[in-house]
Amino acid sequence: MTGLAIEWRPSPNHTERRGRARVEILVLHYTNMTSAEATLERLCDPKVEASAHYLVREDGHIWQLVAEHRRAWQAGVACWRGERDVNSHSIGIEIAHPGHIWGYRPFPPAQVAAVLQLSQGIVARHGIEARNVVAHSDIAPDRKEDPGELFPWAAFARAGVGLWPRDGALTAAPRTVPPLVAVQAALARFGYEIEANGSFDLATRNAILAFQRHFRPQRLDGVFDSQCAAILEDLLRQSDCAADEGFLG
Repeated sequence: MTGLAIEWRPSPNHTERRGRARVEILVLHYTNMTSAEATLERLCDPKVEASAHYLVREDGHIWQLVAEHRRAWQAGVACWRGERDVNSHSIGIEIAHPGHIWGYRPFPPAQVAAVLQLSQGIVARHGIEARNVVAHSDIAPDRKEDPGELFPWAAFARAGVGLWPRDGALTAAPRTVPPLVAVQAALARFGYEIEANGSFDLATRNAILAFQRHFRPQRLDGVFDSQCAAILEDLLRQSDCAADEGFLG
């Protein structure tokens, strides 16, 4: 991997990818632990039954724990674009960070630079679509919130890793918010596991919060407002899965 020094620290916690699955998803996590070294020990402990392909320390040092062609145990119970065996279809990067429990804070520049370069290589090697670069919270919104609202998703998208709403969507004039059932269908179309039932249930609120953490981090309220509608429609247009006239109405 050009320009990156990666230390190999093998974890026993991996298996073959099921059904000859190809890598289609890149999942970014934070560790939610007080030190990178403690995380490294945990992810290499066979009793824990958890791992990731990579772990990136605050100073940008990278450990590789699992070979990319192997199935690391990093996603847990998760779903993206209808795929529930996310582990078989993904590569996972753990970012050393105390998380929301131990003191949520911005990610250090050296760490961000290392994660970005690592991600660029992964995306290029496996041909991962922009909308398949996801947060752990995107694939498991009912139980996860990492890497959270301070992660620099916009900078990553500008550098070719993931999607970000275009300026027109961020500055769009207020518009009528579509009916909830249309919002649910749109979120599901983009990738979130959510049922279009017209009910503002907990799963719907969590999916909206996950969407906001990733794409509208300045306000996390679980309310799908007109700005969220403009952003989601733009993201779907970029992903080639929205009608020309806009499916949100």
